[in-house]
Amino acid sequence: MSSPTETFMGDLWDHTAIDAESRLLISLVPGKRTAENCEKLVEDVKKRTAARTDIFLTSDEHAPYVKAIEKAYGIPIIPPRKPGPGRNPKARMEMPPDLCYATVKKTRKNGRVVKVRRTLVFGNWLLLTLCLLCSVVSNTINTSFVERNNGTERGMNSRKGRKTLGFSKNDQIHNAVSYFIGFGYNFCWPVRTLDLKVEGVGKIHRTPAMAAGLTDHIWTLREWCMFPVPFG
Repeated sequence: MSSPTETFMGDLWDHTAIDAESRLLISLVPGKRTAENCEKLVEDVKKRTAARTDIFLTSDEHAPYVKAIEKAYGIPIIPPRKPGPGRNPKARMEMPPDLCYATVKKTRKNGRVVKVRRTLVFGNWLLLTLCLLCSVVSNTINTSFVERNNGTERGMNSRKGRKTLGFSKNDQIHNAVSYFIGFGYNFCWPVRTLDLKVEGVGKIHRTPAMAAGLTDHIWTLREWCMFPVPFG
């Protein structure tokens, strides 16, 4: 049995959900790469998107995500009882017909990607094709937007730099800094690919929050620090 101190030793992971179109960081759950944290992330995404089911989800092949999505979005269906003696039929879970979920597995050799396997988990190929055709950012199943955000996060947060002496020694401070930088990125960090060219005005820089319609300007760090953020 491990002690509470040992529970927070070793590697920690950021479970993140990114809106590919606006690059908005929708949800962040730092911690061990466990099924519990996967469920927390998916439940938070469901809450922040008003429980919409007409969404297209992608991830790597981390197995707990399948169960987490099924638990969050699954609809319990109870089959009709057959006449005669016997037990009541068990309820089964069915996924919403408009939800699509696919995974990506990358095989690397000598640090280079040599193979990419894409798998449809929930939904059908017609729905997947429609999702990709309607997408304004990608015409294939990929996780590049999450990976790009991970790289940006490591550049902004020295605690997540690999093989350095700046790594976190305290999980609470680590989590606090992760939230501070992660959500500050939404409002304070203009993303080059989100720039708009307006005739007569020129180039307008936008943050993910601006692209998502949550604000109309780039926040200063002071504005972000002074904004009251509710937790819980």
